[in-house]
Amino acid sequence: MSNVIAFQGYPGAYSDLACRKAYPAWQTLPCPSFEAAIEAVTSGQAQLAMLPCENSLAGRVPDIHRLLPDSGLYVVGEHFERVEHCLLAPAGATLATLKRAHSHPVALGQVRNILKRLNLQAVIEADTAGAAELIAQRGGIEDAAIASELAAEIYGLQILQKNVEDAAHNTTRFYVCSTSPQTPPARTPDCVTSFVFRVRNIPAALYKALGGFATNRVNMTKLESYMVDGEFTATQFLADVDGHREDADLERALDELKFFCTQVRVLGTYPAHPYRRAHQGG
Repeated sequence: MSNVIAFQGYPGAYSDLACRKAYPAWQTLPCPSFEAAIEAVTSGQAQLAMLPCENSLAGRVPDIHRLLPDSGLYVVGEHFERVEHCLLAPAGATLATLKRAHSHPVALGQVRNILKRLNLQAVIEADTAGAAELIAQRGGIEDAAIASELAAEIYGLQILQKNVEDAAHNTTRFYVCSTSPQTPPARTPDCVTSFVFRVRNIPAALYKALGGFATNRVNMTKLESYMVDGEFTATQFLADVDGHREDADLERALDELKFFCTQVRVLGTYPAHPYRRAHQGG
């Protein structure tokens, strides 16, 4: 099947919205888990997967760091999606009639101000769009959902209030993944390279391994560590750096990295999303 992109969640989830923004002509495929979204690509049900890797408020998405390195998928793009929470309710409900707000726990934590202002009880659900579907099925004027504008459209709910999130900079970054790399031509500007590595269990190994990026003037924009195989001494790192993997400076840095590591694997080189340049620090 061609032109299908998989995501984790119900129709109307923020990952669904990200798929539609990044690939407006593609069909989106909802999946019950990140594993299922990855399997949809590896089995050929979908050509791409939209996988969230970090949020500006909630931090990293641990499941993706655990699953992606061994998934067999490559990172072929990135997407930044602004999270704009809406207060959704069935027809007839008003701000005055509401008593409860349903959503994913992370979303509920991002709308504390309106929950307090309206004196709403927070009710935890597994998914933002799933909460919207539940409220649409249940009906009534006392329950609302915190979800996307897309979810309101899909499930026939009214939007009582838009942009109810506490922080205006709430943004999620996604990896776009495929079964094969889609590396831009050498010397393509504004690229990002993602890779995983495990350092040798010797003193100062990480310090020495990262030194090559500093001496070769390669900007590292992300470095995450996490345990693998349940071993406290087996630490794997996921990194993003500016540049194309065939840039001379980055090639030298990766060669130096390999000297101090037991494993280095490039997950992909892909075009940087315009959000990066618009929001890069000084």
